[in-house]
Formats: sequence, C-alpha cells, structure tokens
Amino acid sequence: MTNYHNQETIHFTSVTLLVRDLSRSIEFYQHILKLIVTYKDKQKIGFGANPTDTIIHLVEDRNALEQDITLGLYHFALLLPSRTELARVIRQLSSSHYPITGASDHGVSEAIYLDDPDGNGIEIYVDKDPSIWTKENQELSMVTLPLNIQKLMNEDDQKIYDQIHENTILGHIHLHVDQLEKASSFYSSAIGFKATQNYMQSALFLSDEGYHHHIGLNTWHQDAPLCKAKQVGLKEMTLYIPKSKYISFIRSITDHHIPIFVDQNIQYIIDPYDIKIVLYIEA
Repeated sequence: MTNYHNQETIHFTSVTLLVRDLSRSIEFYQHILKLIVTYKDKQKIGFGANPTDTIIHLVEDRNALEQDITLGLYHFALLLPSRTELARVIRQLSSSHYPITGASDHGVSEAIYLDDPDGNGIEIYVDKDPSIWTKENQELSMVTLPLNIQKLMNEDDQKIYDQIHENTILGHIHLHVDQLEKASSFYSSAIGFKATQNYMQSALFLSDEGYHHHIGLNTWHQDAPLCKAKQVGLKEMTLYIPKSKYISFIRSITDHHIPIFVDQNIQYIIDPYDIKIVLYIEA
C-alpha cells in the first residue's frame, strides 16, 4: 500500500483484459515481466506481484476481434516502490529484447510504456516524493519530458531479476473517451474523484486524497468507436471503496441515476464506455 492506495482512498485495484492467446500472454506476463500466477483455469488466469493480490485478470477468447483504435483503455499502470525496481524492470525488458514504446519524466513520476502481446497499453512507473510535486494555478503541474534512462539505470542493484517487486500495485488507469465532460460527470461528479489537472482541454486527471491521478481521461481518439464486447481490450476494473466513504458513494451514484447490478453477490456498475466496474467495499 502507498499513501494514496490505502484503506482510506478510493482507487482501482485490478483490471480484466480480453486476450486472444493465453499461452502467448503467459509468456509475457509471467516469464518477461515476472508477475506471479495467482490462479488459473482453462480460459482465465490471474497475475499479481505476490500470491494473494491479483492485479491483472486475463480472459481468453481465440475468436476475439483484434485490437483497433477504440474508446476505452489507453493504458493501465503498474506502480513500483522505488527507482531501483524501475531500473531492474528496464534491464529485464532489455535482456528479454522486449520493446518499450516510450519513457517519460512526468514531474510527479518516472515511467516507461509498452504494449502486451495483444496491444493492451501498459505503463510501469515510480512516483517521485510528493513534496516535490509542483502546482500551477491550484493544479498539479504534470509534464512529459524525456526520461533520463542513463541516470535511472545508475540505481540498478544488478541483482538477478526473478520476480517483479512484491509491493507492486495497480497505480492508475488511463482511458480514451469521447467527451471529457461526460467522462468527468461519471468519474468525478458521481464516483467522487477530484480533478488534479486539466491538460489543454484534451486530458483530465482525477484522484482521491490528493494523488496525482488514479484515473486519466483523454480525447485524443474522441471519434473512435467503443471497444466491442468481443474485442481485445479492457473489460472490467475493480474499484476499492473505503468503508468510511461507502454511504456518500452510494448516495452520489444514486443521485446520478447510475444503477448498481448484483451478480452472485458481486456489486458492479457500468461506465459510459461499457466497462464493468466491480465495487470492492471494505467489510
């Protein structure tokens, strides 16, 4: 847990992705990223940084449509506990000859980007100390600068990389949406996340308890269609609701006419982009 992913904070804890070839995905998530298998059956598998906390659920459909430019997932982000761990991941990807698609210094964090074998976007990052996060006009000032990989790699401890760090968690989700106002009405007004930065009216970052963002929303593919139900991509997210915020959360989504569905004692809602959000409420 971090100061922004704890029992007092609304945050996402896992994602469910539709993939076309489970064996191909296992090679990536288990043997390259070195996540741990938390469960497995014929067409579904879970991965986490430790044996008990599943971060990524993969569901196989060999007839699924291939990924295309759609609304929905831009990337999900794995948050590491230190720069040393990020350096170790970079070394592992390099030694495995697995390509990254980007590397950035965001002012509040340092991150690399890559795609899984089905094209699902992944960010792997480490937060900078919140004491050095800067603000401008009452908003966090997140930027996109080149990551100084050479300096970061000086943090590498050169230990054998046999597992991603056990304290790795799901740090945030970033979605392609058609309209910021519509997406914000759901994730901010109804769910309860607060805006931290509006980037050039094309991207909005939202969080609980002052984090830089638990969810990002952008309109960079605003004319794209929805991701189809039988198309590779993000199908489900688990949202942790602190017990102390449950009543206000329920009141808010009720006021916004968002129905809660129940399936075998699992409560969930549906976002404007047909993504299922499972509600995990602390007992």
